[in-house]
Amino acid sequence: MQTHTFGSLPPVSTLTLGGGGLGMLWGQTTFDECVATVKAAVDAGINLLDLAPRYGDGKAESVVGAAFGGRLPAGVRVTSKCNLGNPPVERIERILRQSIESSLRLLQMDRIDLFFLHSNVVPVGHPMWANKDAVERFTPYPVVVDHVRPLFEKFVKEGLIGAWGLTGIGHPDAILEMLAQDPKPAAVQAIANLLDSPGGLKFYQGPTRPREIMAAARARGIGVMGIRAVQAGALTTAIDRDLPADHPEVLDYARAAGFRKLCAELGENPAIVAHRYALGLPIDTLVLGVKNRQELAECVAAAKAGPLPAELMARVDASVG
Repeated sequence: MQTHTFGSLPPVSTLTLGGGGLGMLWGQTTFDECVATVKAAVDAGINLLDLAPRYGDGKAESVVGAAFGGRLPAGVRVTSKCNLGNPPVERIERILRQSIESSLRLLQMDRIDLFFLHSNVVPVGHPMWANKDAVERFTPYPVVVDHVRPLFEKFVKEGLIGAWGLTGIGHPDAILEMLAQDPKPAAVQAIANLLDSPGGLKFYQGPTRPREIMAAARARGIGVMGIRAVQAGALTTAIDRDLPADHPEVLDYARAAGFRKLCAELGENPAIVAHRYALGLPIDTLVLGVKNRQELAECVAAAKAGPLPAELMARVDASVG
């Protein structure tokens, strides 16, 4: 598999294996199948495993720990994340350290290569704070700048983590401001799908602006990880889990009806086309949400086929308006 520059970090494979599928969030699978999928991904040339404690309450990290017994193959790296929320300032360091230590225990390792703040970074006073059902996912922008970022730099100096990054699903104004400042994150995760949609991860009104986030990161030499290429199943043939009719993923599935029609006319699998579309965006690596070896093989085939031609990308864009 090809590798690409990744900001200031070592080169990264075209694809990254994500932890959502390994944590059994995207439909049914088994622990043993997930272990086999991790090994197959590394055999295929994938050199980054994107994990988090939230992925199945530790299942994804346990899978990687079981797959390699704490000794990753040469050149393979892991990420982890923490959804901090908005705790009292005096508790922030303990929460972040405990998250890292929990991940290391499950992974059977002594360092996280890349550690992400998984919270939505939100401006103070923004209407998002009125959403009481989601507020535990939010971290105020000043708290990130004044407390979280210095702690991340401290953890790097301690050798606890190799570098730090942001999951770019918070308010775009806050994410773009973070990318423009020093010390800057080593990497940012950005929505990379043909709908520009984070689905159920969006808690604000207005455009998501992921392509602006990608461009800003590139201009600053920050690595870009594309996420949600198939928008949690909305860009596949069928969503593989039961969701209510008004769920954002179901609404996006309906919005993508024209895309599926185009794929049928082309005789192509929508999931493969969606991944190839995402590979044509300005990202360094695309994070997969696969849960078994069959889905992995399809994505590896998409990577080998490469990004869609410009003419087909335009037709895909037109199919969803």
